[in-house]
Amino acid sequence: MTLFADILLPLALPKVLTYSIPEELSGDAAPGQRVMVQLGKSKILAGLIWKIHQDAPTQDARPIIRIVDEKPILEPRQFEFWEWMATYYLCTPGEVMKAALPSLLKTDKLETRRKTAGPKSKKNIINETTPEEQQNEPVVSPLTPSQQAVFEEFKINIENKRVQLLHGITSSGKTEIYIHLIAEQMRQNRQVLFLLPEIAITTQIISRLESVFGDRLLIYHSRHTPVRRLKVWNRILEGPQGSGQLILGVRSSVFLPFSNLGLIIVDEEHEHSYKQQDPAPRYHARDVAIVLANLHQVPVLMGSATPSLESWYAAHGGKYALLELNERFGGVEMPEIIISGTNEARKRKQMQGSFTPLMLKAIDETLTHGEQVILFHNRRGYSPYIECSECKYIPKCISCDVSLTYHRTTRMLECHHCGYRIRVPDRCPECGSTGLTTKGLGTERVEDDLQLLFPSARIGRLDLDSTRKASSYEQILTSFESGEIDILIGTQMISKGLDFSRVNLVGIINADHLLNFPDFRSHERSFQLMTQVSGRAGRRQTRGLVVIQVSDPEHPVVQYVAGNNLSGFYHSELEERRLFSYPPFSRLIRITLKHSKAETAAIAAKDLGTRLRASLGTRVLGPQVPLIGKVQDRYLQTLLIKLERSSELTHRKNSIASHIKEVETSKAYGHLIIQADVDPL
Repeated sequence: MTLFADILLPLALPKVLTYSIPEELSGDAAPGQRVMVQLGKSKILAGLIWKIHQDAPTQDARPIIRIVDEKPILEPRQFEFWEWMATYYLCTPGEVMKAALPSLLKTDKLETRRKTAGPKSKKNIINETTPEEQQNEPVVSPLTPSQQAVFEEFKINIENKRVQLLHGITSSGKTEIYIHLIAEQMRQNRQVLFLLPEIAITTQIISRLESVFGDRLLIYHSRHTPVRRLKVWNRILEGPQGSGQLILGVRSSVFLPFSNLGLIIVDEEHEHSYKQQDPAPRYHARDVAIVLANLHQVPVLMGSATPSLESWYAAHGGKYALLELNERFGGVEMPEIIISGTNEARKRKQMQGSFTPLMLKAIDETLTHGEQVILFHNRRGYSPYIECSECKYIPKCISCDVSLTYHRTTRMLECHHCGYRIRVPDRCPECGSTGLTTKGLGTERVEDDLQLLFPSARIGRLDLDSTRKASSYEQILTSFESGEIDILIGTQMISKGLDFSRVNLVGIINADHLLNFPDFRSHERSFQLMTQVSGRAGRRQTRGLVVIQVSDPEHPVVQYVAGNNLSGFYHSELEERRLFSYPPFSRLIRITLKHSKAETAAIAAKDLGTRLRASLGTRVLGPQVPLIGKVQDRYLQTLLIKLERSSELTHRKNSIASHIKEVETSKAYGHLIIQADVDPL
């Protein structure tokens, strides 16, 4: 009897495609193997066998061309995991497949490598693994009494609460607790997934974990070579070889083929970098990790000094277990936080460049004592835009509805959305005036101001522009840690889990930029960023100092930060969210429509809005043009859907997906793109 295989292709197709299995291949085929199949008239793709069955399709099925793998490259539970992701995040299993697999396991890279590899055979490379050697027992440092209490409480809670939130203030020693829990799993020959929000913050923690776990530490992220990523994939698929495995990685690590998972740790769980924006699936790795843990029946420990509002609410409402670590390691005091008003300083003409007198005095005293300074400003470039002083012309991107950011080091104007760049004009293109002036403040400008004010200070800058090379980030941090840099200026990169023993001052240059962003999460983000950055100050024997520059020193969020009043802020913010039915009291879906014509985008959005309201009523808001109404030559319209947390959620999502498909495939809106973002940030 002829066998058939449902094949999943790495494309945004609504369903799997059925192919016949030639008799000579039927004994070798198994779910999870890659096969080469023909799509259309001539396209050859690598797909995955999803299911093998005897149900003949209504149309003649093309035969599988060949089987690529001797053994499946997936762990069986991954099928269920991918299906859940596709359903929850309103995308297709093919899009999940494309995001999940390393590049050498996907069509384009696989075929390219087959043609260029020469005498070395996808298969030799694909099957090349390095078994772990039997290792000695990990040597861990003893826990403090408060850390030990949290460690024991976590183990007790596992019986009733699989998900636990560790709220530990900055520098309280959360990582040491993680290490002890990992060591326990190693003794049981289990795998541990340790998630971090960004590659950038792995530098310090890698050396710390390597010193304890040696070769059992596997690292998985996009800056590694395709071959290295594939080796890690295969080592995890084969499982730990007698000594356990610790996998340290960013959000894509949730797709790895765990065969003996024992624990998932989500560090800095509040970080927005855990959310995938583009392309689909637009998943949140923290939330996905909880589902993954449930499939494997293992616990999840999420840690943060500033938990997300959703996690805080779930922990205090009894859904998650709550663990708390409220003292800094070594008894170090929390930093003193001083607020410096920029409006008052400007009125008195006391500002020097970007700085108030109070900030300058603090920097000067810190440098005099031979200590280091971190200055936080969450805007790269020299200035956000340039403007003609005569006609007020502002250069804008030709493809996006944004002004071009001025980068002084390259003398270029750059769009941070599409990458469009032009040379700074000598004259205004509109009126011919030479009076083009910079407006606003970026990290390059802060660096210039500091160089003039503190000419003998050694200054470094940590942002996307200064870390273009893969090694740049580590080089800058190493220079700062060794004392070769006195003042480090940076964007939010410097807020993420870094630990420097000689930093005694942290300055926040412009808190207004954080607070005034038009988004319901802006206050939460501002509180988290300012608190996290503040935690870099005084992490050893001396109490640190934090200076926050802001136009309104009485702003409630700033006051909560200054008072280290996390509980007060969260209760206040929750009341606001409850009043307007925002998460955690609802689930959001943001739908974005894109078209090359503004009118078509607007008409299609209105059509979709009407269809959605017919089934969802007032839960649908919009459409409207977003803050940035054009990106990469496409005009945008958005709709926002607020759904109650109920058993009807899946049904309503299916209805939304159906309406999206109807509008997107309508001939009236040719080349329309519709993207659904579930749980948007």
